Amino acid sequence: MTSRTTPAGAVLLAAGLLVLAACGTKVPGSAAAPSPLPSRSPAPDYAAEAAAAVARHDALFPQVAAACAGKATVLPSRSAVPEGLPTDPEARKYAENHGYKQQGTLTPAARCRGDAHAARIRAALDGSEGKGAPRTAQELSALLAGMGYAPQAGDVYGSSAGDVSFVLSIPESGPCVTGHLTPPLSVQAHAVYVEGGCREPRGGH
Repeated sequence: MTSRTTPAGAVLLAAGLLVLAACGTKVPGSAAAPSPLPSRSPAPDYAAEAAAAVARHDALFPQVAAACAGKATVLPSRSAVPEGLPTDPEARKYAENHGYKQQGTLTPAARCRGDAHAARIRAALDGSEGKGAPRTAQELSALLAGMGYAPQAGDVYGSSAGDVSFVLSIPESGPCVTGHLTPPLSVQAHAVYVEGGCREPRGGH
């Protein structure tokens, strides 16, 4: 008996053979293009950013810049700086309890700028210009703003005892200047606290 294949059956048979032949084969050009690697943004150049900030500071305060020109911008070798806590038990305990008050270290250039700003502010607070020392936080804020420091909210404050004080971060260059007007007048430059900011952190145990 002779089997007959209908036209429709022949079409189905041919399609099946094509599918089987294509299994496991790779058609050139059919592979998906690999996804491109995410582009990496260049690492920030902190040294260049710091230098640009100092340049902006020097433009704002040219007298301070002239006084501190040529000062070293790097810290001395750490080998000359003692490390670790005191060996005396009482001194060690005190250092541990007050570790939150630890400040960073200023480079000679930053120390010079901070001291120059402190001296500049101290001279104005001494009333050497004939206006007398500020007596309120508002007067002190106005004086500092007129000198180019533009205090932010909370930078200048008064206490219940009548003391008027301030804490400033020098624009662009970073050193802090802290002052108290209650006699004796005190204005000092210092580095930022390790925990952040120019204001002495509250804490400890």
